[in-house]
Amino acid sequence: MKFVAFERAQQGTGASRRLRISGKTPGIVYGGDTQPQLIEIDHNALWHALKKEAFHASILEMELGGTVSKVLLRDVQYHPFRQLVQHIDFQRVDAKTRMTMKVPLHFKGEEESDAVKLEHNLVNHVLTELEVNCLPAELPEFIEVDLSGLKKNGTVTLKDIKLPRGVKWVSHGKVNPVLASATAPAADEEEAPAAEGAEAAAGAAAAAPAGKGGKAAPAAKTPAAKTPAAKTPAAKK
Repeated sequence: MKFVAFERAQQGTGASRRLRISGKTPGIVYGGDTQPQLIEIDHNALWHALKKEAFHASILEMELGGTVSKVLLRDVQYHPFRQLVQHIDFQRVDAKTRMTMKVPLHFKGEEESDAVKLEHNLVNHVLTELEVNCLPAELPEFIEVDLSGLKKNGTVTLKDIKLPRGVKWVSHGKVNPVLASATAPAADEEEAPAAEGAEAAAGAAAAAPAGKGGKAAPAAKTPAAKTPAAKTPAAKK
């Protein structure tokens, strides 16, 4: 993706506030062998670009003063409640230096899996992005995860997928994280204990001793409470 930036001469809180009022967003570009460069970008163009996944997870081409350079988006500061980008940071890219970046995961094939098609499991996407290390030219826009082989109550882990060439996963101490899992619907889990309770009740009824002649023993009757008889008044003599 390509975007246009302009040099920013002034810095500070007051200057940044005036930029935002005029429809611009202040930013900075750092990294490489040169000094950090203050920039400004048209806010509306930036707002629409930030809605695209590729703007967050791919190498960008920044046109600044007639020169195009490759950068990565590193940080965005949004207003707490207004639709406003307050500041943005970019990092220059060196073609020969490995970089660490978070790449989104794209899941496919879950509707064709046995877990969904036969067992009606629910699929949970445990991770939505993966942190990787690679050269800029090898950075993928996304990593595809095939869930078509997912079984009942099964999982898909990092070892079940193949990373693009030259891309290494940044583990942070984790051995084999789960990317997606299949679980039975909550209704099925609730019905199981109810069915077990019904079977237990039926078994108890069958084990009750039978009466004479093979007939089931009648249920014990609860004696009715005695009601005192109404007294008839004696006839007057």
